Amino acid sequence: MVKENVVFPERLAQGNPQQGFFSSFFTSNQKCQLRLLKTLETNPYVKLLLDAMKHSGCAVNKDRHFSCEDCNGNVSGGFDASTSQIVLCQNNIHNQAHMNRVVTHELIHAFDHCRAHVDWFTNIRHLACSEVRAANLSGDCSLVNEIFRLHFGLKQHHQTCVRDRATLSILAVRNISKEVAKKAVDEVFESCFNDHEPFGRIPHNKTYARYAHRDFENRDRYYSNI
Repeated sequence: MVKENVVFPERLAQGNPQQGFFSSFFTSNQKCQLRLLKTLETNPYVKLLLDAMKHSGCAVNKDRHFSCEDCNGNVSGGFDASTSQIVLCQNNIHNQAHMNRVVTHELIHAFDHCRAHVDWFTNIRHLACSEVRAANLSGDCSLVNEIFRLHFGLKQHHQTCVRDRATLSILAVRNISKEVAKKAVDEVFESCFNDHEPFGRIPHNKTYARYAHRDFENRDRYYSNI
């Protein structure tokens, strides 16, 4: 999800609002920082995205590009395009698995921001495309997560989940009707659903993500030798 100030009202367009590990005595901030560090070091989805960002000329720095903060409502995180920073909602991320998904989801937005001229705030189709990609590639729609939501057994279940999650993400940050959000998703769905960069495939679980990371590393080595 790409942030708007309605979700993170305390954020300013200028300055760096992030909090370091030792800058706060609040347990929620410390837990957020520790979970983030573990995610960056061990999660195969995230490790691939970090390598892809670096390869694209947008290397990610933990202290510069991530901020653990309290957020309004039930939102878990967002990508602040104005500062190229990922906001992690420390009051709403309560376990490591959730942190893994949020960081992966927002890094896909950051990757899209790096590789393309994304008009996040005035072109709803651009936003919809990145939300489709994030829902499709982040594990948001894994079978385990959907069973946990009591959503399973549907024909073309993964595609349905991606459409629904993308629509919900748009509605969380844009003051538009559900019909307008769904229309934007429908208009870009085919091309954006089939855009699997930088994974090369839909990583349905961590094993698929590890294979995708291995393939990306091999592809990187191949191109470096040309």
